[in-house]
Amino acid sequence: MNITIVTGLSGSGKSLTANLLEDMGFFCIDNMPPQLIAELTRVLAEWQATAERSATDMCLALVMDTRTPGFVKHLHPVLDHLRDSNVPVRILFLETSDAALISRYNQSRRDHPLAHGRSLSEAIASEREMLAPVKALATDIIDTTSLSRHDLRQRLQQLFSHTELRDEITIFVQSFGFKYGIPPDADIVCDVRFLPNPHYIDHLRPLSGLDQPVIDFLKQYPEADEYLERQCELFDYTIPFYIREGKQRLNIGIGCTGGRHRSVMSAERIADHLKQSGYNVIVLHRDLHRDVRQRQIDAMEATELYS
Repeated sequence: MNITIVTGLSGSGKSLTANLLEDMGFFCIDNMPPQLIAELTRVLAEWQATAERSATDMCLALVMDTRTPGFVKHLHPVLDHLRDSNVPVRILFLETSDAALISRYNQSRRDHPLAHGRSLSEAIASEREMLAPVKALATDIIDTTSLSRHDLRQRLQQLFSHTELRDEITIFVQSFGFKYGIPPDADIVCDVRFLPNPHYIDHLRPLSGLDQPVIDFLKQYPEADEYLERQCELFDYTIPFYIREGKQRLNIGIGCTGGRHRSVMSAERIADHLKQSGYNVIVLHRDLHRDVRQRQIDAMEATELYS
């Protein structure tokens, strides 16, 4: 179990940081009182033991700040307890300029947690002074004054490099038939209708792109292999940039006329390549069993079987 305490000035982006860390695979809790950490780690350790998971499988991100009374006072003994228990702890401290904080509070129209009976500027100054001891303990400090969401995400990726970039995206490779419509969630659509159609070969018609005779038929055309190789090269080049932009799911649609032969074979080839490259890949064949002729063949075979 690894714990990262996310803290810093109110309005500096702690909630956004927690969301980004959650996308990176962290288990996140916002506004966590330090006094509850010991009990939390005990419960999670028991759960991991029951689930037969390694303790190193879990990364916690706990957001703590001045919303909790006595936060600074209670933090020190908690840190000592975790270190005595050999639990790795990092403190990520977020800070921002006064001008940026004032602008953010004016835009959000939310009240500063220490602003009761004070001006916003006085509340910010008081919080800076209060959090100075925590900042001194920080493992990492990020100034979010001029950082966009994208910039902050990149900074977190640099800090928490134990998370492989390939693990941050799930790629869905989906074959489909154009006559049934393009998948509405497709980010990329590839059209393989330029390849010869096995549907017009009598003995191949009832088969699919999963069957070796169909694969062998398509492989005899050099353009099939060359197209798939070029498409895989393009994905090798572009997918890292999708990850850089924060995309969590990439849907690749591979279409032919009926979604049974060419698109299925192509989707399998592309998916195999991406899996070998280390990506999390899910293969879907949306229209494989929707072909009317195949349903008729299946019905005839069922009739013969039970007659």
